[in-house]
Amino acid sequence: MSEEDLLGAEDLSVHYPAAPSRAVEGVNIALHAGETLALVGASGSGKSSLARALLLLEPAARGRVWQGAHLLFDSATKKTLSRREERGFRRRFQFVFQEPLASLSPRMRVGELVVEGLVIHGLARGAQLRSRLGELLGLVGLDADIGQRYPHEFSGGQRQRIALARALAVEPELMVLDEPTSSLDAVAAAEIVQLLAHLNQKLGLAYLLVSHDPELVERFSDRVAVMQSGKIVEVAATADLYDAPEHPYTKSWLNAAAARDAAPRASSPKGSPHG
Repeated sequence: MSEEDLLGAEDLSVHYPAAPSRAVEGVNIALHAGETLALVGASGSGKSSLARALLLLEPAARGRVWQGAHLLFDSATKKTLSRREERGFRRRFQFVFQEPLASLSPRMRVGELVVEGLVIHGLARGAQLRSRLGELLGLVGLDADIGQRYPHEFSGGQRQRIALARALAVEPELMVLDEPTSSLDAVAAAEIVQLLAHLNQKLGLAYLLVSHDPELVERFSDRVAVMQSGKIVEVAATADLYDAPEHPYTKSWLNAAAARDAAPRASSPKGSPHG
């Protein structure tokens, strides 16, 4: 791995004993500071398993995970992080899950959820903690006075903003976004994408975007890695991949997406908003 790579893996494999096939098999991947790398493919192709393994949230059967030139995990030597090292790693790399309600404790108020990382890592306390809470909520477009309310009181888009504020609290360098808009309606999804782009520019964040949405990927990512049956079959700059895909599976994935997009327009009456 290059020292310039923010995070990466070599020959990474994830196996589930009960599964007939391997979730991730022999993957090489690198993420660069400040970029958005999209990880795409059909459901079950191994996208989420790979993302979780990169963040050491999923045990890998084989391979190595690197942070720059620093080795984090090596199956051959049984290298793993110490508790202290893992604590530092968790600050730098955050995971935002697909369904925010499932990842936000219903027993905790929004304010407690957002600043939990600050408390755990000893980054703020007292008045500073309250001030930081207001800053974080404002950063994701939420009012500072919602801290006493519970997650179930908010819409899906608002809950996703809360999840983002919680991840941003520890000032990470990279966030894994696992299907960040799939549970939202079109308006809320567009607003979240706009917010993510703003955060990328303002904070210099890098993203690993796990998605099956070709339109979102085309608009939002710098590079795309295409997964099929646990393997990465093509990696390219987004514009290059969409203009001239090389692997047959990439072509079929893009063609299927184009067919889905065209279907509603084909059935719309002439002169309609979809025409």
